[in-house]
Amino acid sequence: MSIFEQRESEIRAYCRVYPVVFDTAENARQTDEHGNEYIDFFAGAGVLNFGHNNARMKQAVIEYLQRNGVTHSLDMHTTAKRRFMERFTEVILEPRRMPHRMQFMGPTGTNAVEAALKLARRVTGRHEVVAFQHGFHGMTLGALACTANQYFRGAAGVPLTHVSHTAFGGEGASADTAMQALKMLEASYKDGSSGVTPPAAFLVEVIQAEGGVNIADKAWLKALAALATSVGALLIVDDIQAGMGRTGSFFSFDDYGIDPDIVCLAKGLGGMGTPIAMNLVKPEFDQHWSPGEHTGTFRGQCLSFVAGCEALSYFEDSQLMREVKEKGALMQSALAPLAGHTAIEVRGKGMLYGVDVGSGDLAKLIVNRCFEAGLLVSACGSGGRVVKLIPPLTTPEADLKAGLSTLVDVIQNVLKEAA
Repeated sequence: MSIFEQRESEIRAYCRVYPVVFDTAENARQTDEHGNEYIDFFAGAGVLNFGHNNARMKQAVIEYLQRNGVTHSLDMHTTAKRRFMERFTEVILEPRRMPHRMQFMGPTGTNAVEAALKLARRVTGRHEVVAFQHGFHGMTLGALACTANQYFRGAAGVPLTHVSHTAFGGEGASADTAMQALKMLEASYKDGSSGVTPPAAFLVEVIQAEGGVNIADKAWLKALAALATSVGALLIVDDIQAGMGRTGSFFSFDDYGIDPDIVCLAKGLGGMGTPIAMNLVKPEFDQHWSPGEHTGTFRGQCLSFVAGCEALSYFEDSQLMREVKEKGALMQSALAPLAGHTAIEVRGKGMLYGVDVGSGDLAKLIVNRCFEAGLLVSACGSGGRVVKLIPPLTTPEADLKAGLSTLVDVIQNVLKEAA
């Protein structure tokens, strides 16, 4: 029996899906302790957008450590933080004319969501938040109240209150239903006898990654943004998994024509897997904070600032985003034969794709078979029925093609067996 089985908590999950001991990793490949290589289409659930051990980021971190750069700073000023903030402003915010302030609060996405919810309630003086069916926003209690998955919610141990869920306007037929739900909400807010009052915020993902790779319909999302403005609620976009270039642009909402009040970022923001979470907050809302009112021990994670600063260099020109769009088209083309099966739906944008096989049992078998064939993928969505592909944006074309070939072969074989 290994030390993991002897001493690690029963809560462990991904190690049960990939039952080996990984030792080294580079870009889109991991190698276990016995020398077996795996193409990684999981990439830390979207953390490793720039691959394992990105050479540029690794060198920047090594040089910073060798000169004894500050590694932990709470929210004190450091040269590493200043450089990151300057670069983020120059490369991301100013070209988009975004006046947003940067709030650092902790190492993970759930920290970002918690801070966003707290601020929205402070700004508006309201308690209720509207989130969306199939959404995922984190595991701490406030964020978990917004998460729709009942399996995760069931572990809370206390009531998850002050959040209501409504239909998500995904592309396709669901957009019409969700649009009608928005209109009903709007009518309720305007009716003084409805018993329904406007919320503090609407919390939405442009692509529900964990929810099954559901992509928001543009007209629906713009209607949601307009509704938020009309009732004085904040629009919070959770871009934690779908941001940082994943869809072919830095933000997943760049081509939607909306202006979020708060944007939650984490995962890929730290560049090479080093943890960091950040909220972008419009100045008029940020001023509602008092100093030290929301803290976090690891909000000054300087190694993340160093690696994350290097990650921003990928957005100085259009090369990487052009490659993401080209690789996304390659993924779509490779997965197209699967769409011919009546039981399968393929959804995606950029380098984030989901293959809905209609059954959690089938998806689990596909994930296991892919692992046996040297490919790491995961399952998500309702009942775990969607096989999710979220490879590093820097994945070499040869690895991308090889992984896609393996996936398609496995799915087709599993479907034949099931028939």
